[in-house]
Amino acid sequence: MRALIAAAIGLAAAFALAWLMVLLAPSGGTTSPEPLVTTVPAHP
Repeated sequence: MRALIAAAIGLAAAFALAWLMVLLAPSGGTTSPEPLVTTVPAHP
């Protein structure tokens, strides 16, 4: 039973740390104006 409680506490701590990193991350990033190439060019 103690192992289950320890696992739950560890999982909660991991989620809390992940959310903290998300909230503290800078959100002013920019994206590329050029689209991604998703198709193969025609073969000559």
